[in-house]
Order: sequence, then C-alpha cells, then structure tokens
Amino acid sequence: MSDEQLIKSVGWYRSSVPRETMQALNRRSDWKGFLQAGGHLGLVVVTGALVWYASEQFAWWVWLPMLFAYGTFYAFLLNGTHELSHNTVFKTRALNTFFLRLFCFSGWRNHVMFWTSHAQHHKFTLYAPNDLEVVLPVPLTLKGFLKFGFVDVWRFWATLKSTIRIAMGRLDGRWEHYLFPDSAVEKRRELVNGSRFLLVGHAAIVGVSLYFGWWQLLLLVTFGQFYGGWLRYLCNNTQHVGLQDNVPDFRCSCRTVILNPFVQFLYWQMNYHIEHHMYAAIPCYNLGRLHREIKSDLPDCHKGLWAAWKDIIAILRRQQSEPAYQYAPDLPARVSG
Repeated sequence: MSDEQLIKSVGWYRSSVPRETMQALNRRSDWKGFLQAGGHLGLVVVTGALVWYASEQFAWWVWLPMLFAYGTFYAFLLNGTHELSHNTVFKTRALNTFFLRLFCFSGWRNHVMFWTSHAQHHKFTLYAPNDLEVVLPVPLTLKGFLKFGFVDVWRFWATLKSTIRIAMGRLDGRWEHYLFPDSAVEKRRELVNGSRFLLVGHAAIVGVSLYFGWWQLLLLVTFGQFYGGWLRYLCNNTQHVGLQDNVPDFRCSCRTVILNPFVQFLYWQMNYHIEHHMYAAIPCYNLGRLHREIKSDLPDCHKGLWAAWKDIIAILRRQQSEPAYQYAPDLPARVSG
C-alpha cells in the first residue's frame, strides 16, 4: 500500500440537524447504556442457564433448539463490541471499557485490532485502500450463509489461528501492516497483549471445563460465537452490500433498514446504518430519533429484512453478469436555501 494511493480526507455529505437537537442526540446515558448492554447480557445469561439446565434434564431434541436460540442471541454480542468501541454507550467511560472488554472476550475479538480498523472504516468508508475493513463487492453465497448461520467450525479455526499469530507478534497482509506499521511500537504491543489475553482466558475456561466436567461452559462461552449466527448474518450484510464505493455520500454507500424492536435491540440499532455513519458519535439508542429527524433527506428505507434481502439478492444476481454494477439509490432533491 503506497502513500500515493492514499487520500487524506473525504468531504462527506451529512444531513443538516439543528444544533440543539444534535446536542441532545449526542448525550450519553449510563441508564440507557445498561438497558442496552445489560439487557443483552442478561438475555444471554438467562438463555445460557436454561440451556445448561436442559442439557441435564431434557432430551437432546429439546436442548438443541434452545442452544440454537442462545447462539442467535450470543452472536450479536459482537455488535455490542462495535458500539462500545465508539465509547458512546455509557456516559461513564469505565463502564464502557468494562463491557467492551467483556464482550470482546466473548467473541474472540481483539479490541485493539477492531477499533484501529473500524476508525479507518468510518473515516474512509468504502474508499480503498484507506478502508479495507469492507471492500466491495462482498461475496455472499448460500453456502457461506449456511456455514456462518448454523455451525461455523471453519471460522473458529481461522479465528484461533489468527489470534495465535498475532499473540506471537506476527502481522499478515497489507491492511494489518498499514494499521500497525513498524513505527507504532506501543500500539503493536497493545495488539499482541490483546490476543494473548484472549488465548489465556479461553485456555482457562477449557481447563476449568475439563477439570469439573462442565462441557456446557466450554460450549456456551468459548464456542458460543460460532453457531447460531444466521440472524446476525442477515442483519450485518445489509449494511453495505451491493451499494456504491468511492462516493462521498453515506446515503449511497450505506443502507438503513427498519426492523422490529426486538431484532433492533439485538442488533444494537445498527439497522440505522446511514445515520450511524453520518454521525458516529451519537449513541446507538438515539439513532431512531436521528432517523426521524433526517428521514426526509434519506432514500426510501426497506421495511424489514425480507424486503432488504429481496433487493440485495437482485443486485447480487445482476453483478454476476455485470461485475461493475452497483446500486444507486434515488436521493431526495436538495432544497437550496
């Protein structure tokens, strides 16, 4: 990745919001943060306890659907790490840090790697090579959905290998070397320590599970992120797939989808994805209000995952015959002052 290829900044278009309204939208709340983060964690703990109980009291055909439901809820903890990495969920920074580290551990996510990459993604959304976190076109297949959505041993193995590699201080690929150049000694040290913490922590869980015979603990925590990801797959892949890259307008590179309140809660309100990219400092629980504030300046938003995926599948099919095709949404006419 040469310096000549990089751009210094993007002149992003953002919908106008009154200053007083923006101040209110940017306000963080420990109470609302607990409702989101604590509520999600509580849902995972309760369903996990039910799965553990069912594994000892009921037949496998009762236990297995419960485990799948648990995995569905558990998978979205990674969406929690995304929001927490923005430091916007809680007013108290220490609470934000605690839940960030806890949720990252649950999902085998190195918080240093993720935030360093994700900050670039927000600053240069879909402008390669500045942003290589998401690169269009995103290859989506039915086989990929079935693997990710049900039992993804391949992803576990890839995650484990990557975590071990980084724990040994070895970076791979141009994106990792760009994010953590040789000169960033301290940042690299934090990255390595983050991966080592993941390995030591999960090794401890394995040890405790084997010693006490608690195989359920291993299944629910260390492997919890690698099954039941179907709904997260369907939600996350609405964000940018099929849209435009190298455009300075989040309305053309991001997709907002209106979801029912429960899925929206699991997804940490990231269905408001245009809004999130326009104003990344706004807490996730205020994005619905932001959407209502700027709705007239947005393209038509899909109502539900079914509607969104009908269009996404149509785009993907067209891209098979026209690889360069990208969907351009109809934008509201700008009214001059």
